[in-house]
Amino acid sequence: MKTLSVLVVEDDPLVGILLGETLEAMGYDVCAIEATEADAVNAAARCSPDLMIVDVRLGEGNGVSAVEEIVRDGPVPHVFVSGELSRLQTFQPNAVIIRKPYRESDLVGAIERAFGGGSAPVPLLA
Repeated sequence: MKTLSVLVVEDDPLVGILLGETLEAMGYDVCAIEATEADAVNAAARCSPDLMIVDVRLGEGNGVSAVEEIVRDGPVPHVFVSGELSRLQTFQPNAVIIRKPYRESDLVGAIERAFGGGSAPVPLLA
């Protein structure tokens, strides 16, 4: 099975690096870690990710707007990450969202939901 590529959109550099390392340890290929809405849109066009993990609030731009722009070219499973869920749930009631701070098990469950509720497409590595 092909290793799935993941685009991480996170404006906190340390959180982005740690999330990228976690995803790689889970068996994913992190194609890019971007900190702004514009860079996320450009990276998605460049690497055509199979999955996106997206912080809602970015220093420059907005994660929700980035996803809306990216999925105009076709659906891409995605997980939103935020410290504040209620506002996002109002505007995106069917979105897959996890609250910061989160554990790896929360991330695994969210990825499963993003792919339609089945098992995570890439098995966890021991």
